Amino acid sequence: MKRKIILFAAVAFVLNLSAQEKQKDTINSKEELSEIVITGTRTERVLSSLPLPMTVITSEAILKTGVTRLNEILNEQTGVILIPDESGFEGIQMQGLDAAYTMILIDGVPLVGRSSGVLDLSRVSVGNIDRIEIVKGASSALYGSEAMGGVINVITKKPKKDTFSGALSYRYATFNTNNANANLLWKKKKFAANLFADFYSTAGYDLDKNSPLKNVESFYNYTIQPKLYYDFSDNLKLTVSNRFYNQKMDNPAIIDAKSYKGEAKENEWNSQIKLEQKWNSKLYTEYELYATNYKNDSYLNDENNVAFDKAYYNQWLFRPEVRTTLTINKDKLTAGVGVNYESLDRTYFDKNVKFNSQYVFVQYDYNPADRWNILAGFRYDNHSEYASQLSPKLAVNYKVNDNLSLKGSVGYGYKAPDFRQLFFDFTNPAAGYSVLGYNVAEDRLNQFESEGQIASRVQGISFDKPLNAESAVNFNFGTFYKKNKLRLDVNAFYNSIENLIDTRVVATKKSGGNIFSYFNTSKVFTYGLEFNSTYSFTKEFAVSVGYQYLTAKDEAVLDNFEQYQYIRNSKLETIQLNKSDYFGLFNRSKHTANIKFAYSIPVIKTDVNLRVFYRSKYGLFDTNGNAILDKYDKFISDYFIANLTASKNITDQLFFQLGANNLLDYKDPSEIPNLAGRQLFARIQYNF
Repeated sequence: MKRKIILFAAVAFVLNLSAQEKQKDTINSKEELSEIVITGTRTERVLSSLPLPMTVITSEAILKTGVTRLNEILNEQTGVILIPDESGFEGIQMQGLDAAYTMILIDGVPLVGRSSGVLDLSRVSVGNIDRIEIVKGASSALYGSEAMGGVINVITKKPKKDTFSGALSYRYATFNTNNANANLLWKKKKFAANLFADFYSTAGYDLDKNSPLKNVESFYNYTIQPKLYYDFSDNLKLTVSNRFYNQKMDNPAIIDAKSYKGEAKENEWNSQIKLEQKWNSKLYTEYELYATNYKNDSYLNDENNVAFDKAYYNQWLFRPEVRTTLTINKDKLTAGVGVNYESLDRTYFDKNVKFNSQYVFVQYDYNPADRWNILAGFRYDNHSEYASQLSPKLAVNYKVNDNLSLKGSVGYGYKAPDFRQLFFDFTNPAAGYSVLGYNVAEDRLNQFESEGQIASRVQGISFDKPLNAESAVNFNFGTFYKKNKLRLDVNAFYNSIENLIDTRVVATKKSGGNIFSYFNTSKVFTYGLEFNSTYSFTKEFAVSVGYQYLTAKDEAVLDNFEQYQYIRNSKLETIQLNKSDYFGLFNRSKHTANIKFAYSIPVIKTDVNLRVFYRSKYGLFDTNGNAILDKYDKFISDYFIANLTASKNITDQLFFQLGANNLLDYKDPSEIPNLAGRQLFARIQYNF
């Protein structure tokens, strides 16, 4: 590893000595004051006037961090925490809501392939990203299910000038991690094209040398993303976009002290066709057809190479949609209609299950005066498997003066029951328990009973009514201030979630194992405060500070606290708890913070970027037997992570970078398996 880093440095030094061209100073380039965003309203809007809590990550900011995957750059944002699930995938937590409640989009269309509600964000490379738009809070009024907690839209680069341009990049890092990509852009008159290709491989890492299994096994993946553009005229434009992703990973296992080997494969395909038609200066329509397929197949063989286990996952989504925007003076009326067709065939489903839904949404962007902006809208979803949903939203922005604005919003969001919660049919042969989806539970319980396997069924439980969608009411109120060297963004939020879907015991087997199914049970709430600020001391030196305070609790625990108020400590003494001793939901930290230093050295055309992140303590399990997380439980201690990057423009076209993620080498193998320790990297990029 050290030899390769030294080789990188030597090559950069020689190129620097031999460079005769005038160097390009990108260090002092400023972000445009009026950034145009689209995710919050599905129309182009100036970020500062948007009445919603929103963050934009630019391609320049991504480049200076040196990261390569989507999960890495999101983990550096205030109020965005990546939480690993039991599969090791890292899912987004925003405003205290789990990954299942955040919709992930690429160029406005959704990704599929969630494991227990978690989408593997490392599937997405950042090599061709123009910007990332993060909308926090209920967004179901525009995007439907999975957007109850917010939306993250990855917007890729597109050709802008009549020329051929692009970038070639290679990055080497600890754990023999290699990432090479090429992004090629070409435009000539009415025709334009973009081709992005990315290859990523790693040997994985092992934090516990006493175990034969690694925390992350070796794997490689590649992404190919071609896009074509054709302008029939100034008023009629066509976009055809495809994305292909393939990954192979070693898949060893230890089961009952026996070793097994295998392989896991992922394949993803996305295709989008969009036609944009401008009827006149006031009327604009988009026709969009989107299809995507995600497959995951894995197997295990024993020591004699005999098949032991196989698993598969095959999900399809097909979605046509039409959107129209009518400009009325200063205002915009947007309406859309679409259809979702989904199917999933996977291990432990007795059949290929299908969903279909029809939806319509309307939004009015109203500007009654120069200082006021009012955004009102709703979406109606008619679904084949659960009750129809109406999702309204209202947001207001008031510009106090040229520097200060106030904004507030209230919205209703929902999360539909997923395929697993409705159709899962799994029995663990070793432990003896079963998990049944709501829609198949009654028939399977009757079958178990006819086979003489049931000892008792829980009284009062029926599956007569459909499982309801989870629903949330979300409030945001904040302020945005920008003057001279200071930029400040503050947002307070509150979420109240009803009909939370959770598992419950429905029967006990004669063998002693329980049978679980899914039900609408709890009501939870989250509230907190988010703070972001940037101060530019000079043109060369700026500091950014971010902080989030979060409280997340189960209302049923507070309402029935007498069921949870006694515990036994390590000395077997009985302790009575107060409500104030209830810490809240699992895997939530009350405090997260970051501080970022950006320093430019114009003389040598170099950027230095230091980011420090803090997460306060949090609990993963109930460790004292009262079924909640209280202050006497075992917690994962608070910790700091520091990332350091140094970037240099050697010539107009050549860019070199060195960095260290987790600079302080913080590790907690038993509790935080996704923290791999210090990772050094070097990167070289050629722009043309």
